[in-house]
Amino acid sequence: MIRIGLALITLLAIPLALQVTPLEILKLKVFDRFVEQHKPSEYFTILNITDSDVRAEGGYPLPRQRLAEIHTEIMAKGALGVGYVISFIDKDRFGGDNSFTNSIAYNPTVVATFETDNQLYPKPTGTVLLGDPAEGIALQGYMPNIPEISAVALEGMVSAPVDADNLVRRLPLLLQTPDGWIPSFGTQVLKTLAGADTFIIKTNAAGIEEIKVKGLPQTRVDSLGRHWLSWVNTPQTTLTEMAVKDKFVFVGVTAKGVMPQLATPVGLLEPHKIQAALAESMLIPNSPYIPYWHLTAELASLLILCLLIWLVSSFMGITWSITLASVIFCSTAAYGLYTIRAGVLLDFSYTLIAEFVTASLAYYLNFRKQYKLRQQIKKQFEHYLDPRQVKRLQDDPSLLKLGGERRYCTFLFTDVRGFTALSEKLEPEEVTKIMNKALTIQAEVVQKNGGMVDKYIGDAMMAIFNAPLDLMHHEQLAVKAGREILDEITKAGLEVRIGIGINTGKAVVGNMGSATRFDYTAIGDAVNTAARLESATKERGVDILIGEQTEKYSGYRLQSLEPIKVKGKSKPLKIYTDG
Repeated sequence: MIRIGLALITLLAIPLALQVTPLEILKLKVFDRFVEQHKPSEYFTILNITDSDVRAEGGYPLPRQRLAEIHTEIMAKGALGVGYVISFIDKDRFGGDNSFTNSIAYNPTVVATFETDNQLYPKPTGTVLLGDPAEGIALQGYMPNIPEISAVALEGMVSAPVDADNLVRRLPLLLQTPDGWIPSFGTQVLKTLAGADTFIIKTNAAGIEEIKVKGLPQTRVDSLGRHWLSWVNTPQTTLTEMAVKDKFVFVGVTAKGVMPQLATPVGLLEPHKIQAALAESMLIPNSPYIPYWHLTAELASLLILCLLIWLVSSFMGITWSITLASVIFCSTAAYGLYTIRAGVLLDFSYTLIAEFVTASLAYYLNFRKQYKLRQQIKKQFEHYLDPRQVKRLQDDPSLLKLGGERRYCTFLFTDVRGFTALSEKLEPEEVTKIMNKALTIQAEVVQKNGGMVDKYIGDAMMAIFNAPLDLMHHEQLAVKAGREILDEITKAGLEVRIGIGINTGKAVVGNMGSATRFDYTAIGDAVNTAARLESATKERGVDILIGEQTEKYSGYRLQSLEPIKVKGKSKPLKIYTDG
């Protein structure tokens, strides 16, 4: 049983250890469902260039002269700065580049650069590395803006790596190039607002532990430097409204067919809205993140909790097993939800699945074992015990202890007299019919009086009183059963006589055999004595002989006979008969 459990738990742990794609997707979906949503900060707004704006300007891209006018108006209305998630890789067809560069040169401005796979890299920004070098999200290449704009504005990379389910939900704060690190757009915006000139990268053995913008709180990231986005409802405005006072403005295009919409857990979003979400998320205290030690914690919880469930299910009853497994299951779910709400993204969804599988298999094996045991008990005892007694044994198999126990019982042996003579004058079929009738009568009488038919030995029978279940006054009931056997045989008109020996004493009573195949019987001197008393009925010329201990507690007035010498006994035994 333990080997099966260890094998099962190991198999369940392997997909988690390997971080297989379906489990990764499950984890992400769980986080999407339960990560707490936060209120937006007071620092940002999104300005959308809409379809109507593009139509008014005669198409896209908007002339740089018009962008200069928009920028000037934004700053005049009290904005803290502007970030353009717009491509400036080509010169303006209307010659407005100088106007635009002049408008942004003296204001906090960040312009986007977009990732491509052309293996061209921008100049790295200033970073301070605390710890050993670590790998992050690699930049494949980028499309540079025209030099005039790059010279007067800060640049931030727009990159949107997707997760296993092709959704954007984690963005790198810094992207790695062969020459160093460059900031993502949202990170550059925060650095601009803070007036910082340096990014601090703290690493450990697992990778990146945290990234800090000088002047801002530490930002928690995963081992690749990715930050989990909180999809806050950042205020949005238009060119007409221009509600930008005391805000850093993310400018982007929502006109159809201009900028690609990226799939996120909250729907399709344009790149400037995603970068705004990154900036918002970095300002949230205790924002959600996947810690670098998450896999260790998830594996440890799975192994320990599943093993605990298996051990409980293996060594306790079904009711207790289900109860404790349910407690473990609910506790795991509650703790997992608590950690997610606290911003520590540990995934216990697969652990819950593993717990359910473990508990189900353990329950099935336990149930099958119990069922087989109940069926074995029924098969062994249904013909030898009263049905109510059989039911008790099925409900509590512990009453049948493998190896047995010392127990004070009364033993009854019977034997058919005149069997040889009967066989000689009747056909075998007739003899069999008579013998079956005689044994059936004996068994019914024994069971009616609370005894158990232990076994048949040819034309003989052995019965036990006070085992496997407790039986009050078992001495008296055994003598009563002996009397009734003789009466019922006579009433049935069977051409046989019955010899009966009854004795009381201690014996080892219980299951003799293996855990899966056993026989319930009794072994001991008291048993042997009862068998010898039955044999002695022939020489004493009586139908029933009763031992001294049985007589003492029988409650019957019995006739004393001359003591009998029994093999293995140094002293003769006092014996009695029903006379």
